Amino acid sequence: MANQEIDVLILGSGPAGYTAAIYAARAGFKPVVYMGGQPGGQLTITTDVENFPGYPDGVQGPQMMMDLQGQAERFGTEVKYGLATSVDFSSYPFKVTIDESEEITAKSVVIATGASARWLGLPSEDRLNGKGVSACAVCDGFFFKGQDVAVVGGGDSAAEEASYLSKICNKVYMIVRRDEMRASKIMQQRVHNAPNIEVLWNSVTDEILGENEVEAVRVLNKVTGEKTDVPISGFFVAIGHTPNTEIFKDYLDIDEQGYIKTETGSARTNIPGVFAAGDVQDKIYRQAITAAGSGCMAALDAEKFLAEKELETA
Repeated sequence: MANQEIDVLILGSGPAGYTAAIYAARAGFKPVVYMGGQPGGQLTITTDVENFPGYPDGVQGPQMMMDLQGQAERFGTEVKYGLATSVDFSSYPFKVTIDESEEITAKSVVIATGASARWLGLPSEDRLNGKGVSACAVCDGFFFKGQDVAVVGGGDSAAEEASYLSKICNKVYMIVRRDEMRASKIMQQRVHNAPNIEVLWNSVTDEILGENEVEAVRVLNKVTGEKTDVPISGFFVAIGHTPNTEIFKDYLDIDEQGYIKTETGSARTNIPGVFAAGDVQDKIYRQAITAAGSGCMAALDAEKFLAEKELETA
């Protein structure tokens, strides 16, 4: 196994990872980014990004990630393909294994492995992803202004997405698999108070209809067995996200939903020298701009940590 020691090792290549790289590189640390299982992160499956500052005409998600990568590389970041498959944070410097074969050591680690949206698993959902199917109403809701849309889910995320969409869309259907929601009382109240939200109880998605764009959703009522085609142009899946934290669970403090816990107002984890940024530790905002901001925090925290380490050994 090849071995190299890295000052700032960044796992993940979304807005958090690349922003951390830009800051660490400008501070002279020659950071190394491993792109992970989804190079560019969740934004690579988003088409138009219109809410990131600095792009007055909007930008395609994949293009934005290429821009961030180019900016990081301009200052000396090394960007590599590879997925972290195991870590050892029990001793210093830290050890990280890439693709189950290459072990590298790092003086500091920024975890920006993100979270993956949970999907229903329908072939039509996959085929129409980015063509009317989305897992983020705040990101994509604007494109369905004045139109009819559907939201799948019965938890806080789904209620929040439906409430948000109700302000800009003509009609919002909520597809809820049980005869009640799991959402908190206040979120349920918001849904019930919105005159243009209709909840389809005891219902599941049978199929998303449309060739090149979403045209309708076929809803199956689990009680009656009846299938109904509901005309819509936007289909939002809000059944939660799974943070990509499995390999860190033996070392880091993780909450009950799998997100890495960080100290308030910082990117610091319970292990000095290991930092977390972006959706891997943020279950509330989950936006590109907040991920980028936390990437900046992680790099500055790492810089401070390395400076203190140097003083210790001087």
